[in-house]
Amino acid sequence: MSAEGEIRSTCPYCGVGCGVLLRADGRGGLEVRGDPEHPANYGRLCSKGSALGETLGLDGRLLAPRIDGVEAVWDDALELVADKFSAAIEEHGPDSVAFYVSGQLLTEDYYVANKLMKGFIGSANIDTNSRLCMASTVAGHKRAFGTDTVPGTYEDLEEADLVVLVGSNLAWCHPVLHQRLLAARARRGTRIVVVDPRRTASCDAADLHLALEPGTDVALFNHLLAAIADAGLIAPDRAGAVNGLDEALAAARATDVSATGLSGEHLAQFCAMWTGTERVVTVFSQGVNQSTSGSDKVNAILNCHLATHRIGRIGMGPFSVTGQPNAMGGREVGGLANMLACHLDLENADHRMVVGSFWNAASAIPNAPGLKAVDMFKAVGDGRIKALWVIHTNPAVSMPDADAVRDAIDGCPFVVVSDITAETDTARLADVVLPASGWAEKSGTVTNTDRTISRQRSVLPSPGLARPDWQILAQVAQRMGWVAAFDWQSPAEIFREYAALSAASAQFGRDFDISGLQGLDEAEYDALSPTRWPVTREGGRERFFADGRYYHPDGKARMLSVSQRGPAARTGPKYPFRLNTGRIRDQWHTMTRTARAPRLSAHLAEPFLDIHPEDAAQLGLAPAALVRVRSPQGQAIFRARQTNTVARGQVFAPIHWTGETAPAARVDAVIPSAHDPISGQPESKAAVVAVEPFEAMWYGFAVSAEPLAPTCEYWARSRTDAGWRVELAGLTAPEDWEHYARALFGLDDVETQMVSDPARGATRIAFHRDGVLLAALFLSDEPVIAMRDYVASLPGTAAPAVLSGRRPGDQPDPGPILCACLSVGINTILSAIEDQNLMSVEAIGAALGAGTNCGSCRPEIAELIGRSTRKIAAE
Repeated sequence: MSAEGEIRSTCPYCGVGCGVLLRADGRGGLEVRGDPEHPANYGRLCSKGSALGETLGLDGRLLAPRIDGVEAVWDDALELVADKFSAAIEEHGPDSVAFYVSGQLLTEDYYVANKLMKGFIGSANIDTNSRLCMASTVAGHKRAFGTDTVPGTYEDLEEADLVVLVGSNLAWCHPVLHQRLLAARARRGTRIVVVDPRRTASCDAADLHLALEPGTDVALFNHLLAAIADAGLIAPDRAGAVNGLDEALAAARATDVSATGLSGEHLAQFCAMWTGTERVVTVFSQGVNQSTSGSDKVNAILNCHLATHRIGRIGMGPFSVTGQPNAMGGREVGGLANMLACHLDLENADHRMVVGSFWNAASAIPNAPGLKAVDMFKAVGDGRIKALWVIHTNPAVSMPDADAVRDAIDGCPFVVVSDITAETDTARLADVVLPASGWAEKSGTVTNTDRTISRQRSVLPSPGLARPDWQILAQVAQRMGWVAAFDWQSPAEIFREYAALSAASAQFGRDFDISGLQGLDEAEYDALSPTRWPVTREGGRERFFADGRYYHPDGKARMLSVSQRGPAARTGPKYPFRLNTGRIRDQWHTMTRTARAPRLSAHLAEPFLDIHPEDAAQLGLAPAALVRVRSPQGQAIFRARQTNTVARGQVFAPIHWTGETAPAARVDAVIPSAHDPISGQPESKAAVVAVEPFEAMWYGFAVSAEPLAPTCEYWARSRTDAGWRVELAGLTAPEDWEHYARALFGLDDVETQMVSDPARGATRIAFHRDGVLLAALFLSDEPVIAMRDYVASLPGTAAPAVLSGRRPGDQPDPGPILCACLSVGINTILSAIEDQNLMSVEAIGAALGAGTNCGSCRPEIAELIGRSTRKIAAE
């Protein structure tokens, strides 16, 4: 139940689409809690959702349009954008301009952008950062089903007897769904298999972990398809429901499963579990999609479910989970370069005619796909794109071959960025930056992974001159001459138009139909409760494909003949390691939101590279060493973490750090632009790299009450409750460390403490004013040893003994934060294990609260318990 003054909305992070209850605190912030009535989360939130209220505020917000870095009025900025785009179109044609948009947009925003580009500018050059996370799923669905239909629902996870997680670290990337799965396991004994080259937090609860070789998912699922046939489990009605069964099975039998590197025992166990269990859900995510063979991987999975008719029925089916809050909404409105709105096809003349007629389009809708993300930025780089509009995304960091993308944007004749901040790698390259309303300031809808449409509602006023994205787009369109087509007064009007257009989808026998919602008035739209589509004028339905009918013209599904293809680049003596990339538990994309919440950076405050201990030993890496990672595209520097969660010859690095937070650790600088030929999705998990020690001359650790941006070869900063903390390293040492420190912190005429130990190569400097610590810098020839979490808490306090780098003996040391939801440290948990003999995750949760909210820290708590148990046994 919601309390008085609370407003229902939707979390802006992953595709789970959790409901939240928001209440303005009267100071520009929000109180946030999970909505117990929302069908996605029933009140649960992950660490990121729980900290949403801490990510707001005006610090860093863009409050007015800027032209060439100078604040401007809206009319001037909008006129300039309209004029520049119109001039490029007139001189070079409609394909000389492009939009690159984002799953952070609301569906109404997405719809306006798509209508403007495809219906009025007359180009299909609109693509989205969702191309980087789920385009291969779209391609696989369309090839198999005839439409981009997600047949599964969250309830299927709770009704399945076997759930297979393929390339999905559900425990960290979709924690609320993972907790629903674990609750089902506790209730009904659901078994879990994880298919992933890396041992992740999701493996903690798994009955079987298949650590296959990177990129060999097709070989695994082709082997499974052959086992299905050998077990006599091809559904008897398949000849009448699918095409391509014989060809798919022949390709499966021709596949050499040894490519997976899995043992015969593990393969047999997996096949026996899958074939022996009717209610199977196969969950897949970026480990499948982000590949040069991603579409084939998706279809290899779908083949197994189609062959057995384990699809569209309770507790069974393939289920793609998406990474962004409105990736699904973007798919529905045709936000990708190769799609039309409402799941209609850009290359179908009848579909184009209906959409064009509905829009009363000023230009002919293009009859061929536009430039997909990788090709779009290549076109920006070679001069084919003259005007580019980037909305709520950061391609200068997040695209593969990021240095080349950054240079392409920098060289583009005219670049517009719409965002909530100008402090991103991409916004700093723009000619015009437009202040957009942020989450909790704008109103519209989003669609989550299981097709549930939820309202996102405005709770706070937009600061300064910020405006909603749909309004910015519409006002530019009107200035380009299309006044009537973009003359909406509210997002509800846009939604009604979009819902009415969806009736055309049904006219062509397509899946997407929300025409039953086209009559919502403003009040009904505002009150709209979570609703799973389709919602026709005759009513809704929950499931697709249970009746064996699909969306190809003959009503049949198609099984694809797919063969194993390895990653695009091959390892060798020059680049012997395979680099995997991904998310970490408490951060989101490029951290423009999550980095504002100190507790979300407390768990993993610095970019890192996971490497196997034997590989580390062979490279001569000391503990906590920095490493340089090189690829044919570029290089990056990370802190090495020695761990057996990665196999020998494989390394892992997170995606989140940028030029704003750790400029030398931008992982996409080393990722090639190789992409799936069908989906256009880049291969972000299989780059070939070399790893070598970063031979720094000095290392540093700094804390400060104010932001700081060092000038050295490596630095990584994060926000703390007391200010900022920064790791540093350099190849050349300054002559005067005190002078360097004053310049670093921007401090003059303040009290200085300095301790130097030349024999150990160590120097420590602290700055105080009126007895209050302003900043401190710890320097050493080796990685600095200090109680970082404690030292980071000291700015703004007296801290006379700060240069000891240690907590006083009479104060307990909670250690680094493990549970970000409730700010519980590792040492606090270890003390509970060792002093109170709390030997279960549940006992720790009951005593400390750790692991009782989103649960994503539970595997790490279990590891601490296991480590203590092994220590006691050894003694």
